[in-house]
Amino acid sequence: MERSSRSRPPATLASLAAEVGVSRTTVSNAYNRPDQLSPALRARVMEAAARLGYPGPDPVARSLRTRKAGAIGLLLTEQLSYAFRDPAAVAFLEGLTLECDSAKVGLLLVPARPDSDDVTAVAGASVDGFVAYSMPDDDPHLRAVLARPVPAVICDQPAVPGTDLVGIDDHAAARGLADHLVELGHRRIGVVCMRLGRARRDGAVDLVRQQAAHYHVQRNRLAGLREGFTAAGVAWDRVPVVEQFDHSVESGARGAAAVLAMDPGITALIATSDVLAMGAIDELHRRRQRVPEDVSVSGFDGIRAAREMQLTTVVQPVEDKGRYAGRLLLDPARSTRGRKVVLPTTFLAGQTTAPPRVR
Repeated sequence: MERSSRSRPPATLASLAAEVGVSRTTVSNAYNRPDQLSPALRARVMEAAARLGYPGPDPVARSLRTRKAGAIGLLLTEQLSYAFRDPAAVAFLEGLTLECDSAKVGLLLVPARPDSDDVTAVAGASVDGFVAYSMPDDDPHLRAVLARPVPAVICDQPAVPGTDLVGIDDHAAARGLADHLVELGHRRIGVVCMRLGRARRDGAVDLVRQQAAHYHVQRNRLAGLREGFTAAGVAWDRVPVVEQFDHSVESGARGAAAVLAMDPGITALIATSDVLAMGAIDELHRRRQRVPEDVSVSGFDGIRAAREMQLTTVVQPVEDKGRYAGRLLLDPARSTRGRKVVLPTTFLAGQTTAPPRVR
């Protein structure tokens, strides 16, 4: 006699309810609203589910029913690995995930490479809202986010009317850094900045490109530096400013080399991020130049590695940025749009800046 190859059909919410002798609503509450059941009843439902192999309610069906995905999307203008490599991005992600944990929602990382116009990932993301992290103002992914009928919060850049924003006053912070170097006596300086546009580009940038930068954070930091040094009588159009597309220590070293090629006699080198500043210091050491005795170096961000090496920098509360972005997006009483949270920064005078030596 041939043996039957059929196995028991998979358990469903209805079959589990029948097995336990309760309603389907009770089974659903055991997973989604456990506070509605006594601990003993919920334990009985979960034990039967494990015995029957019931995997739990279908999340797709639940999202269709509730019109909620139970997750928010984080839009990054980088490869996804950037969120786990870049120190500032890691701190921001930590703050955002803390808010997600409190609200019991998930987080979906959505890649938005600056050199790509494919917005499929944004259009197809099953999320209840977006946090856009440091985007250029002409990015198609950002336009796709703002076109979705879900709330959005922008962190750092750009400022979009009617959309919530969390950031700092980059112009004022950079002006304070410039004033520090001016007070020390520096007039012959160079700058290494992060990318100013979506197209891959490394090298010297003139004033026109600086003022037209699509990344507002870099544009404002350069404007703050320009304002401070111009007030001290420095002709900004003679200051070598070098842009680096990739944000890495290696890029900082290459940028410093390019600045020194343009003016080997600079007494101070300013980087618009700590990561670039650390690379600049590596390049100066490779050239047997001392920091700060031969060349002063400053950064921006206040990441842990920079503070540990006592880099002169501007410390910004990156983790708090993530937390505030999450709070604005997940605010259950959200009734207004266009809110703006400006967080304070702290200037940190480290051991990498000093008065220029007499040549």
